[in-house]
This record gives sequence, C-alpha cells and structure tokens, in this order.
Amino acid sequence: MTTPSSQRPEYRLLAELEAAFDALVETTAAVAEAYARAPGACWIFGEPEPVDGERAAAWLREALQDVWYQDGQDGRATRAYIGLVAASEGVMEAVAAANAAKAAFAALTAKIRDQAPSLIPEAKAVLPFRHPALHDHLRGEGLARVHLKQCWRAIPASEAPLARVRLAWYSSGRSIKKLTVQEAEQKLLTFDSEAPHIRIQLRRLAGIPSGEPLAQVQRQAPLMRANLFYREPLEDGRSRRAMNVALPLFVPSPDGRLPDHNLPPLRPPETRTRARRRDEKLEDEPFLPSLRVYRYR
Repeated sequence: MTTPSSQRPEYRLLAELEAAFDALVETTAAVAEAYARAPGACWIFGEPEPVDGERAAAWLREALQDVWYQDGQDGRATRAYIGLVAASEGVMEAVAAANAAKAAFAALTAKIRDQAPSLIPEAKAVLPFRHPALHDHLRGEGLARVHLKQCWRAIPASEAPLARVRLAWYSSGRSIKKLTVQEAEQKLLTFDSEAPHIRIQLRRLAGIPSGEPLAQVQRQAPLMRANLFYREPLEDGRSRRAMNVALPLFVPSPDGRLPDHNLPPLRPPETRTRARRRDEKLEDEPFLPSLRVYRYR
C-alpha cells in the first residue's frame, strides 16, 4: 500500500518546520510590540545618544526579523544589529518566548539535516511565502531566501539589572579542527597534485609520523563582545558575564534607563589586540599553507 505524500516523513518534517518558523516570526514580532507598549531607552551602535519611542521600535523590528539572505551574501556570514535595550518585565518575557521559539527552530533544522538533508534548500525557498506581506516587502530589495543562522541565533539578554556594560571588538577568534595525516593528505589531493607547491606539502606531510594530530585553523570574522557587570551578584555568586552580541542586548530595567556603557569604535582594529598566549599550542607558521594546517608544538 502506497503511503500518501502528506504522510511521508519528510513532508511531516517540512510541515513542522513551517509551524516552527511561524512561531519564530510571531514571537520576534511580539518582542518589538511589547517594547512599543512600554518603551525604554535604546542605544543603537554608531549613535552617540540613546533613542526611544517609534524609532527604537522600528529598529528593533528590523533587527529581530531580519532572517533573509541578501544577494551575494556569504552563507557563513550574518548581519549584526548591535545595541542595548532597557526592557520592562513584559519585554523580557517576550524575549524569553522568542528565544524558546528560536531554539525549537534550530533543533528541528538539525533534525532535518540529519534525517532529510535534501529538504533544506526547499525549506529556504518555501518558508518566506509563509508571511507574504513581509516577503513582498523584502523581495524588491533582493531578499528572497531564509538565512537559517539568522533565524536561530538567540537574542542576547541579561539575567538581572546591570550596573554597566563594556563593549569591545573581538578580532582574534578562530575555530580549530583536528585532522589526521591521512585526512590532510586527502584534502591536499583535491588540489592539482602536479602543482609544485602542492607536491612540496605532500612531501612534507609524508615526512611526519602517520599518527601525529594536526590542526586546521579558520579565522573568524570580528565580532562585538559585551562584558556585563551586575548591580548585585547572582544567586550563584557571579558578578559579571561576557557574551557575544550580534543582536540587541536586552537588559531588565524597571525605570526604563540603560546601564552605564561605553561607545566602542565603529570598526574593529586591523591588528591583533590580544597578547599571544604563552601556552599557545600551535606552531607560528602553517605546516600546510594551502589548508591552513598547523602542527602542534
């Protein structure tokens, strides 16, 4: 007996993803609506002074509902909307609900990638039509496909009122993936193995023990980090916290005022700002430059 298409597992997964996307859009819109009902001060990165009212609400709506690719955008890159929001209790509750919806969307996307990865391109194309008014408005600006990373990234939120916030660019980030000698060789062989620089690296690789671990390093784009200093220590004793902030940071504020904060430079520094760790585990120069692969010291 043939299973109706509507009962096939991949179609059920797509239907679940559509419902999760609806919840994500609705809960992020609810954050902006809650703020509009009880606006507090809002500082937008690049502005010398906080703003509030309609302008802040409009900026928040744009920031929280930007889940789209722009033409030519690198799929690994996301757009940042950096700012601070003095939030009422109702706004903080709306943020918590939105983050729960984002987490559910992320979990379902991961499940689909595992069980039916061919659905992902279809989902990116289909989901925008769930909200025609939003899609029609954005289509003229070259925004047509859903950017999954921008969907599920959490909205930064402080657990408690803050005394101050210090924002700073972090431009020394990197991801390190361990590789075996065999994996590195397979990656090198995807290049032109007759090219002199590839032959040199293959010979270099053949000259080390086959069991030696190697590290492939990927430099990460500069990002903004916020150091949060609480007015009162939390129940676990912590008095501060650091977090990355690609979206507005919401701070509980019964009086609608922002904590003391600095004005970071508009652009990240061009050179490394953090001292190199003395216990740096990787050699200074890449062992296989074509792969950004390093040996451990």
